Amino acid sequence: MNVKFENGIITCICPDCNAVTNFLHNDSSSEFGSFTIGKPHLYNSTTYNRTIYFLYKCSGCERGGIAKVHCNNIPFEGELEEFYPIGFEKIKIPDNIPSEIVAELNEAGLCAAVKAWRAGSALVRSALEKVFISNGYSERDLFNKIEAAKKDGVITDSRAKKAHDDIRVLGNDVLHDKWRAVDPDEFYLSYHYCQRVIEDFYDDRSTVESILKSKNRI
Repeated sequence: MNVKFENGIITCICPDCNAVTNFLHNDSSSEFGSFTIGKPHLYNSTTYNRTIYFLYKCSGCERGGIAKVHCNNIPFEGELEEFYPIGFEKIKIPDNIPSEIVAELNEAGLCAAVKAWRAGSALVRSALEKVFISNGYSERDLFNKIEAAKKDGVITDSRAKKAHDDIRVLGNDVLHDKWRAVDPDEFYLSYHYCQRVIEDFYDDRSTVESILKSKNRI
């Protein structure tokens, strides 16, 4: 979700809570703190006379944050440019997947939180390939790993098509082709279908392990 700024309250996903929460700039007695740059400037086609950096605190876990606000006489009628920390709603995945895959997906989410869509898409592709490798698919490239898992019956034909079209091809575009912008929707599709492939492998793990053993994968 986008960061919302209204009446001095910032609403966004807290990276520690991993939930939508309010960040507050004060408690019942006083403001937490701020720093002002009193310099007229233009931001988003509007002239402001101040830039203020406010300290914030998550109302849930009390993690600190800092906001950059462009304003005139009334600070909280100004415009929010930046807020840190930036949270991102993580996909829900089974608890039993390898830690390196979790770390890869978490880093992809951090990239998305700062709108680094290309980097995030490359990491999702990398995470997907690690899923196949960790389950015994040693084919020379990701294309063949996906096809082998489809042939083994671990993933369906439709899932394999999505893995190719929305994850592998996008990641290859980022890693190997000429530079182009990656649209947020492209990243989210990639992220979503990586979650689905992970669920195929780990939701009903005992059944999948039986298949993998019968195919001499593990």
